[in-house]
Amino acid sequence: MATVHTIEQGNSEKLRGRGLRSRNLSTKLTADEAKAIEDAASRAGKTPSEWARETLLHAAHGGSSDRIGLEIFAECVGGQMLIMNAFEPLLKIAGMTAEQVKALFQQVQTTKASRAQELLAKRFRKRAEEARSQSNDIPG
Repeated sequence: MATVHTIEQGNSEKLRGRGLRSRNLSTKLTADEAKAIEDAASRAGKTPSEWARETLLHAAHGGSSDRIGLEIFAECVGGQMLIMNAFEPLLKIAGMTAEQVKALFQQVQTTKASRAQELLAKRFRKRAEEARSQSNDIPG
């Protein structure tokens, strides 16, 4: 598990209606990662520090800065609702009780995130293996 080190500084007087920012949070980046952050900050018209602070705080509060991701998520939820509403009467016709249907839907709700993570991890492992295999095939 990664450890976060903060550095406390000076006093904590108020500045423009907020507390003085008196703690530092740092991380190490590759040159490509630093460039990606600088580019994202520039697109947002902010310094890398401002952009990083806002992005970290937004994520810490459960938000997402990925608008396309939010749109996709909303569409997925809509599709899930459609499927559940369409399947409920069919499952009942097939002989499932209302309690069984409810239990099935509850099981899906409680296990979908972990199952999705498992599937993504499997996909990433497969891609990494393919990349390693391709890099071994390149004559050096």
